[in-house]
Amino acid sequence: MIVDRVKAALDRDPAAHGFWGALEVVFTYAGFHALLLHDVAHLLNKLHLPLVPRLVSQVSRFLTGIEIHPGATIGRDVFIDHGMGVVIGETTEVGDGATIFQGVTLGGTGKKSGKRHPTIGKNVVIGVGASILGDVKVGDGSYVGAGAVVLKDVPPNSTAVGVPARTVRMEGRKVIGATLDHTSLPDPVLDRLQALQDELERTERMMEVEASLPHALLAVSTLDQKQAREKIESILDARHTSYSARESDGQLRLTCMICERDYARLLVEIEKCDDLAVASEGREPNLRGEDERPPLQEGEARHDGRVMKLVIVLTEEHGQMPGV
Repeated sequence: MIVDRVKAALDRDPAAHGFWGALEVVFTYAGFHALLLHDVAHLLNKLHLPLVPRLVSQVSRFLTGIEIHPGATIGRDVFIDHGMGVVIGETTEVGDGATIFQGVTLGGTGKKSGKRHPTIGKNVVIGVGASILGDVKVGDGSYVGAGAVVLKDVPPNSTAVGVPARTVRMEGRKVIGATLDHTSLPDPVLDRLQALQDELERTERMMEVEASLPHALLAVSTLDQKQAREKIESILDARHTSYSARESDGQLRLTCMICERDYARLLVEIEKCDDLAVASEGREPNLRGEDERPPLQEGEARHDGRVMKLVIVLTEEHGQMPGV
C-alpha cells in the first residue's frame, strides 16, 4: 500500500521524479502522510476501538491540513495533491487511481444515518475547490472541474462543471488513468452562449446581404389560392430555389432569392398557367437605396446572373379571372 501511494505521487506530480523525488514524497508530501495515517485510523475503526481512530485522524488533520474520517474507504493509488483543506466524510468511498486536489469536500447532507457521502469511481480527477455532496456517484474515469458543486450522479467518462454542476460527456472518449489537467474542461453554459452569438452573427450577415439586394414584387391573381401555391412552389422547386411562405390578410407571400435570368423564365412559366394572372410587377432598389444601373424599361429584362429578392404575392380573386 505504501509503495502504491508513492508510485501514484511520482506518476501524477511532475515535480516529483526519480530517487530523490520518492524521498520528497515520503518526507514532505502532506497528502501521502494523510493517507498513511488514515490507513492506521481506518484499521482501528474496523476493530471498533472507541475514540482512538478519531484521535489519529485529528492528529493527521493537525499535521497535514487534511481531514479524513476513519470510516472513509480509500482505494489504492489514490493521490492527494497539496491537500490543504481537503475534507472526506465518514461513508465516502474513493476508488483506485483517484486524484484529489486541494480544497475538495466529499461531504454529506442532512442528518440521516447510513450512506450519506459520495462514492467516487476509479481514475476520477476532482479539481481544486470542488464539492461533492450527498450520496451521489461519480463514475469511473470522470472529471469534476475546479469549483464545481456536484449534487447529482455523474456518468462514467464524463465531466461535471459549474454550480450546481452539469454533466457533459467528452464526445464518447474514455479517460484512461489520471491527468493533472482538471481545468481544460467543457463549459456547457459558455458553449450555448457562444452558439447563440454565432447564430446572431450569421443572421446579421444574412440581413446585410439581403439589404444589398435589389427587390422585386410580383402580384399574381388566382381563383384558387391553394392550387396556385402548389403550382408556383413546383416551379420554384424545379429550379432548386428555396423560399419561405407567409399568409396574412388573405394573401400568401412567397419570398425567395433568384437570379434575374431565372426571374424572366419564372414570369414566362407563370403566364403559361391558365388559372394564374400577373396582376402587377414592380422593382425597386435595395434597402440601402442603391441601384448602380438604370431602371428597366417596360417589357425589358436583364438576362444576367445578378441576384435579387423576389416576393410573390398570391391574391385570390372571386369570380372571373382578370384578363380571362
